[in-house]
Amino acid sequence: MTADQLQQVAKERFGWDRLRDEQLRAMEALMAGRDALAVLPTGAGKSAIYQVPAPLLPGPTIVVSPLLALQQDQIASLTARHHESLVAVRLSSAEGKSEREEALEALRAGDAEFVFLTPEQFADPARVKQIKALKPSLIAVDEAHCVSAWGHDFRPDYLQLGQFIRELGRPPVVALTATASPPVREDIVERLGMRDPEVVVTGLDRSNLYLESVHCPDEETRYRRLVARIRESAPPGIVYAPTRRATEELAERLTKEGIEAVAYHGGMSAGERERAHEAFLADEVPVMVATTAFGMGIDKPNIRWVNHVSLPDSPDSYLQEIGRAGRDGQPAHVLLLHRTEDSGLRKFFTNVSVDRDEVASLAALLRAAGEPLTRDELEERTGLGERKLGQLLALLEEVGGARMLHGGKVKAPRWAPTPAKAAELAEAQAERQQTVSRSRLDMMRGFAETGQCRGRTLLAYFGEHLDTTCGHCDNCTDGSAAAGLAAAEDAPFPVHSEVRHGEWGKGMVMSYAGEQMTVLFEQVGYKTLSVPVVKQHRLLRKA
Repeated sequence: MTADQLQQVAKERFGWDRLRDEQLRAMEALMAGRDALAVLPTGAGKSAIYQVPAPLLPGPTIVVSPLLALQQDQIASLTARHHESLVAVRLSSAEGKSEREEALEALRAGDAEFVFLTPEQFADPARVKQIKALKPSLIAVDEAHCVSAWGHDFRPDYLQLGQFIRELGRPPVVALTATASPPVREDIVERLGMRDPEVVVTGLDRSNLYLESVHCPDEETRYRRLVARIRESAPPGIVYAPTRRATEELAERLTKEGIEAVAYHGGMSAGERERAHEAFLADEVPVMVATTAFGMGIDKPNIRWVNHVSLPDSPDSYLQEIGRAGRDGQPAHVLLLHRTEDSGLRKFFTNVSVDRDEVASLAALLRAAGEPLTRDELEERTGLGERKLGQLLALLEEVGGARMLHGGKVKAPRWAPTPAKAAELAEAQAERQQTVSRSRLDMMRGFAETGQCRGRTLLAYFGEHLDTTCGHCDNCTDGSAAAGLAAAEDAPFPVHSEVRHGEWGKGMVMSYAGEQMTVLFEQVGYKTLSVPVVKQHRLLRKA
């Protein structure tokens, strides 16, 4: 299928006058039977990448999405097209048995093209069997960063996806996300078993977002700057705080100041979160004070600002969170109010220790079972919580001590290392992940403190390169950003070239700023090096 034919389908069935080049690249790969990974900003038409080719392929399209509310929005969008080839159904806990049967019958009869699933559905062997019988022609994995333990919103249920895809006979797979740095992209490709995918990473520079960062010497200064900014900004907006307690205290304090605000965090009941969410979406509440729990599925186009009152844990999280502003294309402002003490708090959160005895016991349990065990069985026998168990299973899978099967079951591979060796390897892998996590925090702090162009600095982290300054950050406005442009002209290695360090191993050059260069090393994460020192001592060589 040619680009012109895909454009025609997009026009006739969706009313879109044109498709972007990056959308077409991914679509053409899928039509040719290849996989695709698309990292595009919110509002850039990621869903179109599977929606346009889907009716042109012989079987139904499976769409994996983590949130029911998000699925409902996508189904409503397809239904609004009023085209018989774009009928969508859902199989989830929200539907009754008769509704699920009707949905399956519509898929079998060819009366429905799209079926939306949450990852939890893969735990049911009967459901997997039903989906396999439909002979799907395409699998779309939305919010694909959730599959990566390196990502900012890792979901253990996503670990089953690779096996699920194999069970279905390996139709073409398209993974979609708005945020994925190079380590996360590699993890997505590996965990989903993608084969030579067409990787599209573009458009992450949101020119309508004005980026600003301010260092605050103490907490009271930070609070006063926040209040002043909210008073001078048009609503609605989001304030991101680091903890549940900080969220509640800040919402209460703002309300006492005469600024109507509500709190939102994962510790609230589902009903409380739903009421806060709906009130904000309906413009009944001008300010939402939230932890990162207020995330996926927040599709509100008129958010005019996003303010952070603490350093985010990584540029991954930061880009995702500020991306909720200005989705209507109109100007929006994002402000980062940071203190030196923020790094200590974030390092505390990322300090995840692995208990060797716990890992060894889990590995031994899998080896002794003789048959695959479900997650529920493992939780009951080990006493581990769902998230902790998911983390340890992810580590064991990476070191060959566990294998995910269909239906959410887990077993020890035939040639698995001994429990003691598996625990040793898992501990080393966890330490590596923690090292990379801390390097991402260092990159976030570097973004907050830089005098260079913030747009270029942020995009370089994600593997994108701007030839000029972004023109929409505080450093561009005051003229300090222009000084960093000349540095790349005398660079020892081109941006995105592969290099090797004697101690840190293989890496990729991500960016230059002044006399500094940032390199992403596979083993130790992001490192900022002095260009003159690199040249003088020949610290790097071409890989």
